[in-house]
Amino acid sequence: MITDTTKGIKVTVETEYQQEYSNPVQKHFVFTYQITIENLSDKTIQLLSRHWNIIDLTFPRRVVDGDGVVGKQPILEPGQMHQYVSGCNLKSGFGKMFGSYTMERLVDGKTFEVNIPAFDMVVPFKMN
Repeated sequence: MITDTTKGIKVTVETEYQQEYSNPVQKHFVFTYQITIENLSDKTIQLLSRHWNIIDLTFPRRVVDGDGVVGKQPILEPGQMHQYVSGCNLKSGFGKMFGSYTMERLVDGKTFEVNIPAFDMVVPFKMN
């Protein structure tokens, strides 16, 4: 589990290799990641968009930008959290992801960036 807090917004990431959806012979390694976003601030916020950098050991970096997360732009009151699961495919079996969320404070419309901490994705049988 990896955690980082930016401007009162805590982001926690947990990853899991999905062996049943992967095919190592075809260089297809599937990982899921669960993200928990907690509003520890005293202001209501809304997640507007995401920016991801995906590093696959022997392949070019991918960048993914989009609105919200898994089709939602959640609003979080102080003390609330939002959790979702998504996935990533790698060709090498070794990689990492990191990025940011663009949030808006609803009280004044100000936007700010929240760090998504870097997390590794490593196929368990390649760890030795």
